[in-house]
Amino acid sequence: MVLIAPLGFLGDYQLFRLTLIATYALALLGLNLVMGFGGQISLGHGAFYASGAYTTAILMTSAGVPYWATLPCAGAAGAALGFLVGWPALRLRGHYLALITLALATAIPQALKCKALEPWTGGVQGVIIDKPGAPFGLPLSPDGWLYLLALAITAVAFTLVANLLRGRIGRAIVAVRDHTLAAEAMGVHVARLKTRTFALSAALTALAGSLGALETEFVSPDSFTVFLSITLFVGSVVGGVASIGGAVAGAVFIVMVPPLANSVSRAAPGAVYGVILIACLYLMPSGIAGLLRRAAASSWWRKRKRGGEHVA
Repeated sequence: MVLIAPLGFLGDYQLFRLTLIATYALALLGLNLVMGFGGQISLGHGAFYASGAYTTAILMTSAGVPYWATLPCAGAAGAALGFLVGWPALRLRGHYLALITLALATAIPQALKCKALEPWTGGVQGVIIDKPGAPFGLPLSPDGWLYLLALAITAVAFTLVANLLRGRIGRAIVAVRDHTLAAEAMGVHVARLKTRTFALSAALTALAGSLGALETEFVSPDSFTVFLSITLFVGSVVGGVASIGGAVAGAVFIVMVPPLANSVSRAAPGAVYGVILIACLYLMPSGIAGLLRRAAASSWWRKRKRGGEHVA
């Protein structure tokens, strides 16, 4: 109810920003799955975000597919691309994998400008799509409906990933991150697990890209440059890479901090953003989620200590 309450008193622009937070939280959930829990470095998740956005845009404009039907297609396209990239790339480690994914993020925007693909991708001009309205005659604006849709999809994704990480597969993912040789000795097929984890991560990020395209009503190659991948990487680190909740904190940072930096200094917003980022990394080395965990643990310990003193 707390998350639905903004519909009653926020305007479309505020709902637009909340939808972007939910969308980026979903994208960062995918990135955290690979980086924080899988122990792999990816600088190319902007490419998977683009794949989901373009899948939705092309299906809606060229094939007349309803927007809701493009969402699973976008996730499937991202998973396929992630599997194709992950199968050879995840046999590499550390900075080699980072360079491979960075190359992907650099190549995808250029590929989208290709003349052969221009009838579908729109080339450098991009593709304009219509923002869907609320179904069943619901008294909601398009931004209000997309906010609820993004919120519901993100909540389901977070629940599924949390359950996955608590199960056998999640323990295997973390075991591979902590000690690959030991996990392999225990019977874990490391290459297969890494590839499937990477594909799932890409699917989540592509699904986020699909929602982002519906919200912004426009996709173009210049919207998915390598800077998007770096932005997602920054959000993951600031929020907390080895945390599901860190994806939400990182999304809030991505959406809220750049406008804040611009309001502080219109002449040099990048410098202000850099100072805020350095301060966050210095003060919260384990991310916002790590800081909140430590604060909660400290509060719990103080309450327990007071309770013990009271009993004594």
